[in-house]
Amino acid sequence: MSAALNHEITIKNGGVEQPNFDGYDPVRMNEAPPLEVYLTPSTDDPGGMGKPALPPTAPAVANAIFAASGQRLRKLVFQLKA
Repeated sequence: MSAALNHEITIKNGGVEQPNFDGYDPVRMNEAPPLEVYLTPSTDDPGGMGKPALPPTAPAVANAIFAASGQRLRKLVFQLKA
């Protein structure tokens, strides 16, 4: 959500201007929407639970913005047009 809503990673003179989290302020808990987590029963070996949710987050936010505003946003960081 940080990449989609708040913080752009920028390049200057061929280098990233936010090389670590001290220059990239992620979304904080009080800024995040309520989340619902569903676990699917499986016989597979246990694995990581955080990474699978990362790729669909920005598209889900983009679809929610489109549903609410009618604006289709296709570039991160999302910025609504007035």
